[in-house]
Amino acid sequence: MKISLKISLAALISFAACWSTAQTVSTLRDTAISAADKAPEIQPYVGSKPGGHALIQRNYAQQPPLIPHKVDGFDEITSEDNACMDCHIHKEVRGQKIPQVKESHLMKPVNPDAPVLDNARWQCNSCHVPQIDAKPLVENVFKGNTAAKTK
Repeated sequence: MKISLKISLAALISFAACWSTAQTVSTLRDTAISAADKAPEIQPYVGSKPGGHALIQRNYAQQPPLIPHKVDGFDEITSEDNACMDCHIHKEVRGQKIPQVKESHLMKPVNPDAPVLDNARWQCNSCHVPQIDAKPLVENVFKGNTAAKTK
């Protein structure tokens, strides 16, 4: 009796598994999947070479500064080689005043004559991003507080 119950239960489970896989696939929004979504078109970065642009206004307090220049042609950022630091570790480069890396990104104690980047902060493009001129993928009604002072 127990063997026949086990066989019946196994057959029922097998039937249920096969039936569920035979159902048509649909999305969570209950529409048929006709084609895969296309990736957005690659857009060029706004701006030109570093040093020729004003800083981009921040939209909220504590927002990381946005990159106002192209980064095409820069080497990949690694913990050993970081092209951003060629300019942003200094207060002035080739006669131009530029934003300097903040103390929160530097090793402690900070030596003003020879600052050293903290090893936990080497990947600049995790927070600081260049801008492109692209239509938003979804509607966005966010209104930033552009009057807020940020450091």
